[in-house]
Amino acid sequence: MLAMTGRVTMLGISRWTGPGGSYRSVQRLFYTVLPWPTLFWTFFHQQLFRPDDVYLLAGDETVIGKAGDQTYGLDRFFAGLVSRVIPGLAFFTLALISTQQRRSFPIQVEQVVRNEAEKAASRARSAAKRAPKSAEPRKRGRPKGSKNKTSAVVLSPELLRIQVMVQAQLKRMAGLLTVTYLALDGHFGSHPALHMVPQTGLHLISKLRRDSALYLPYDGTYQGHGPHRKYGTKLDYRRLPDACLKQTTTDSLIDTRTYHVQALHKEFNQALNVVILVKINQQTQTWAHVVLFSSDLTLAYDQLIDYYRLRFQIEFNFRDAKQFWGLEDFMNISPTAVTNAANLSLFMVDLSQCLLDGLRSADPECSILDLKAHYRGTQYVAAAIEMLPQKPEPLLLARIFSRLAALGRIHAGQPALASP
Repeated sequence: MLAMTGRVTMLGISRWTGPGGSYRSVQRLFYTVLPWPTLFWTFFHQQLFRPDDVYLLAGDETVIGKAGDQTYGLDRFFAGLVSRVIPGLAFFTLALISTQQRRSFPIQVEQVVRNEAEKAASRARSAAKRAPKSAEPRKRGRPKGSKNKTSAVVLSPELLRIQVMVQAQLKRMAGLLTVTYLALDGHFGSHPALHMVPQTGLHLISKLRRDSALYLPYDGTYQGHGPHRKYGTKLDYRRLPDACLKQTTTDSLIDTRTYHVQALHKEFNQALNVVILVKINQQTQTWAHVVLFSSDLTLAYDQLIDYYRLRFQIEFNFRDAKQFWGLEDFMNISPTAVTNAANLSLFMVDLSQCLLDGLRSADPECSILDLKAHYRGTQYVAAAIEMLPQKPEPLLLARIFSRLAALGRIHAGQPALASP
């Protein structure tokens, strides 16, 4: 896979594999149940882990389009790249993100397979959105005869699936690596997600809707009767309190103002650590804002922003897996083969990052294309030398490998990799 060109399928891999790597052998590998979570963690801990680094746990879902109707887990999912629902497969991935290296390392992959109950609930939500709203206005006040309800938070199958993945990963890392935060995208900026994450022992970092109704805690005096007031002034995103302003920067006529506040939301059962980023165009006076939050009330505002930005590194893992390692190429249809194909492509992301460290010691600009060109060149050289009646001298052999392995590379520095 490091040396091959073309689509990364079972047939493509077998074409580039040496003796013992026939198509049937590759096929047997793809149809073998493998302990992928253990493989991911063992490789990361032995090859990529740095004891002095601080790591975050992040999760995200990627969707790949698939045709036909035989592939296991085939369904309709929303694909962000095309901004619409497409038929395909979805995989939820957990990754460890290094705050010092600014890189993400996939650590666990699970296919999203929705049962009939989930599909029915999704169809019901879509129908409710399309249904016309009643023209009759709702009467003010509480409906006559209504009673107080104390409803427990019900986790969706999606949140339960993620919770099981996180708990299993934390158990796997116990005693070797400790993480504090789980970073998720804005899809999980809700009360059920905030209820789910602390049950795993972590703090949630995510994003709220831009129109979220946030309130300052009430700091007035008690009037002497009735319940104590909980909610104070509602935050107006166009007129945020100056006391909450932490930083103002200007870049290319764009003012960025950072506000930090502990706020309340009526759908959340706890206070939120909220950071609001407001961007204003000095010429047109147009503005936009983003609302980030964390369940950790002690987390500094600059760290909260930095940790949420680091969450995007997992998107580069998906890009590399699709572009170089076959996440969009495989044509397997059985559950085991689909699981192996997806996990193998993301495992190659970790392996390539480990190998790139060797190339980047000579040239920091080396990319995965340079890595593949290097291994493809060394494979060609090794095959040619095996045909010679007598091998060249070691010094000449090293020069041949160095010269030919650099063919096709944009950044052709001297590699710090062992030649085969």
